[in-house]
Amino acid sequence: MKFRHAAVVVAILAFPATVQAQSTPNDKAEAAEATAPPSTLTVSGSAAIASDYRFRGVSQSDREMAVQGGITVAHESGLYAGVWGSNLAGWGTFGGANMELDLIGGYKAKLADNATLDVGLTWYMYPGGADKTDFAEPYVKLTGTAGTATLTAGAAYAPKQQAIGKWYNTGADAVNGVYNNPGAKDDNLYLWGDGALALAGTPITAKAHVGHSWGQDGLGPNATAVAPTGEYWDWSLGADATYKNLTFNVSYIDTDISNREATYLRPSFSKGQDGTGNIAGGKVVVSLTAAF
Repeated sequence: MKFRHAAVVVAILAFPATVQAQSTPNDKAEAAEATAPPSTLTVSGSAAIASDYRFRGVSQSDREMAVQGGITVAHESGLYAGVWGSNLAGWGTFGGANMELDLIGGYKAKLADNATLDVGLTWYMYPGGADKTDFAEPYVKLTGTAGTATLTAGAAYAPKQQAIGKWYNTGADAVNGVYNNPGAKDDNLYLWGDGALALAGTPITAKAHVGHSWGQDGLGPNATAVAPTGEYWDWSLGADATYKNLTFNVSYIDTDISNREATYLRPSFSKGQDGTGNIAGGKVVVSLTAAF
């Protein structure tokens, strides 16, 4: 599944473009346009290609490339709504879905010149997948800046839902279609922190992330899980290089989920579902994002 968090949502909020009202080309209309206030809405979006789609440290694209994109509409009041999508592959087959589509809505409040509170909800959807694969996850983020440094602390809590319930105790049960706990519901908590430091005089921004997940220690109805081993850490270190509306990122992403800890989840939790490849192991991931 996807914060993405950390991974998981960041790419669709950058580089807003103000929407301006259009008018007919006559003198009165031109005069009115010259004195009209700017639009209260902004639209921002992006398209990206990445060498792997990692959601909270775990590959959602079978350690292969992913194409992603999204768009957000924001109101000057602080309200916003957006959509983000990515191709999928690999573990659990996501209930037959080959796409993740996230619907996002929230509110940003400026607490101070250098502090912002962001409260919202992400609805994770898997079009074409099996029933009971979608789930909702409210979140809250506090972001502060000091000079060229930006720090973010966040929490996302998904209340009890069938999509993240422990339906299968093991990967073998999932392969054999044996529901150990059909209809089970579980919740999930994810806490994370992000840091970014723009290097003065360069287009480079250094980035770091750490997160911790608590959830079911098994597989959901689509043979995946938000917290595959019950609880685990994920982290990343990397850097952005920006030129105009293009951002190139290189990051090392890893988790503390070992092969031994993930054995009972296999073959679902493995590259190609062959029962061997670790899709939560460390990897350098590169991406190129075009924002508008």
